[in-house]
Amino acid sequence: MLLITCPWCGPREELEFRCGGESHIQRPGPSETVSDESWGDYLFTRKNPKGMHYERWVHLFGCRRWFNVARHTATHRIEAIYEMHEPAPSGGAL
Repeated sequence: MLLITCPWCGPREELEFRCGGESHIQRPGPSETVSDESWGDYLFTRKNPKGMHYERWVHLFGCRRWFNVARHTATHRIEAIYEMHEPAPSGGAL
């Protein structure tokens, strides 16, 4: 079980949270210039690294706020937790 530290509520068990997928994804646009291939990549193509991965999480059974987590996918070790408006921490590839 992961212990995740919500930036607003403090440390809580993983059961209180839900992962929202990869973070720092840029929506293509403007919409009238985006090809079907680019739009499909935006919707469905995600990284699946063995190593550092940047994810969005929501404290579903708490404050209901979203935040980002830098987590190592092989060890599940959480390297950083930071707010949605903050850039990804350095030291890992996006």
